[in-house]
Amino acid sequence: MDAEAVLAARLSTQRLTGPPAASAVEAVRELLCVQAQDAPLAQAMIALRAGTTVAAVQRAVATGEIVRTHVLRPTWHYVAAEDLTWLLELTSPKVESGMAARHRLLGLDPARVSAGLDVIADALGGRNYLTRTEVGAVLTETGLLTAEDGLFGQQVGHLLLLGELRGLLCSAPDERPEHRYALVSEVIGRQPAAGRSDAVAALVGRFVAGHGPVALADLQRWAKVTLTEARAALAGLGDRVARVRVGEDDLWHAPDAVRPEARPTRALLLSTFDEAFLSYRKVPWPRSPHHPAGDDPYRFAEAGGGVVLCDLADVGSWKRTLTRSGVNLSLKVDASLSRTARAAIEEASQRLVDAIETNGSVAPGS
Repeated sequence: MDAEAVLAARLSTQRLTGPPAASAVEAVRELLCVQAQDAPLAQAMIALRAGTTVAAVQRAVATGEIVRTHVLRPTWHYVAAEDLTWLLELTSPKVESGMAARHRLLGLDPARVSAGLDVIADALGGRNYLTRTEVGAVLTETGLLTAEDGLFGQQVGHLLLLGELRGLLCSAPDERPEHRYALVSEVIGRQPAAGRSDAVAALVGRFVAGHGPVALADLQRWAKVTLTEARAALAGLGDRVARVRVGEDDLWHAPDAVRPEARPTRALLLSTFDEAFLSYRKVPWPRSPHHPAGDDPYRFAEAGGGVVLCDLADVGSWKRTLTRSGVNLSLKVDASLSRTARAAIEEASQRLVDAIETNGSVAPGS
């Protein structure tokens, strides 16, 4: 398998060119976790995979079938509700221990964290869904935190993060647009615990099936499992996974998860944080010769845009802007692209606008 075949296989495996998932929930379930600090664009990327719209994704969140929370790594993800508990049990201890120094700097010692989470749990009880601002107000009313403290905002955010990592909190099944918190026990309930080896096997198998072909380095970036655990899990999966050699790299995929290119597309617009763009350390997306950014790396802290792919290469970037009339997309792409390539990119842009369900527009690429 050569690099181009790997890149094409990833797009079809992730249902960007393969047959669409049956629903938004299925698209998330197959990827296991979908990075979601930029929630609107994460919803759009899920919609593209399911051949649906952002509104359909939002309905799945509002019913609690999909939750948005901190899991897998110290960042937001969408995850199917039934997968939340075992993923947290498997990955949260290492994620939380990695932030211990930060929490000491924020003055969040174990006693203060415990008291803060008790206050938050009491406030949310009875399905009383609250925003982050409202949770902060509750914490100040009890005297646990002080709004005038320069660290106040970070303290509130990290208490909520810890509550999520510990399986206490997750996103509320709520139709209102602003993110609200709920108690996991009230909206999902407790699920059976999985032994660590079984959980690692499930995580590794589903990552390979949903993202393959992947390298072990990709898996270790994606989840907090050790190399020894990952190798043991791959060995235990037997012929459910297969190894391919690409240059000097060993990659893994799941033969049963290989999908045909049922929706061939020459170009795609992906979010900066999309699973098909950000997941891979080995065999990454090559840049076109005259990419507008040259060799400058992407700033992954930025939201509201992403990468333009065409002919299995990174050819530029795009940015979303919000206006009164809806969402507009502006593009900066390789100036040497052919007319047909540019037409394919315009079509990809319109597909994204249609998924977002706006009366938006696409600005021509420069």
